[in-house]
Amino acid sequence: MTTIHLVRHGETLWHAENRYAGSSDVALTPRGLEQARELAGWVERRVAAGVRFDAVVTSTLTRAILTARPAAEVLGLVPRADARLCEVHFGRGEGMTRAEMEEIFPDAVAAFLANPATSPLPDAERGVDAVARARAALTEIAAERPVGTVLVVAHSTLTRIVLASLLGMDVERYRDLLPAVGNCHVTSLELDAQGEVALLAYNVPPSA
Repeated sequence: MTTIHLVRHGETLWHAENRYAGSSDVALTPRGLEQARELAGWVERRVAAGVRFDAVVTSTLTRAILTARPAAEVLGLVPRADARLCEVHFGRGEGMTRAEMEEIFPDAVAAFLANPATSPLPDAERGVDAVARARAALTEIAAERPVGTVLVVAHSTLTRIVLASLLGMDVERYRDLLPAVGNCHVTSLELDAQGEVALLAYNVPPSA
């Protein structure tokens, strides 16, 4: 099986106000860039312990690419960007806080919060569709590196909802079952090309 270390990108400019970033290409803060360097330190310690990383894959959004860059430099690898690993697209909710959305389309927000996998925000991507594309990307990585180790830098909502799907959880309850993923925290799993999965670690800070 392939070992995949799935990482959320570093802190962005919208983090403090908890704005929905989704497909918006939001820049990292100075703290986010520091978190990327901390992730590189985590990778460096794994390499020193004998772990060989075979590839680095990111979403195509800048915040993921910049987060992966220091780690890729440590490994001497060129990151590969895959659009299937981008964050769930939040439609009209992009750039807004939940309170702002509730003022404009309260019923849609209520439906989204109740069933986030199948009731998207206005003009947004369904969670189940994001799961389908992300699972395809991850199983493709597993097929390419059947006994390898791969660093994947992606996003919070995508990580939690695809992980819920892989583990056979109710994807409508991913917020309750997997309530948070910290910036540059690492979720480690083993995965094969048939989608068989074993969760090794969840939401581990890079200082660990």
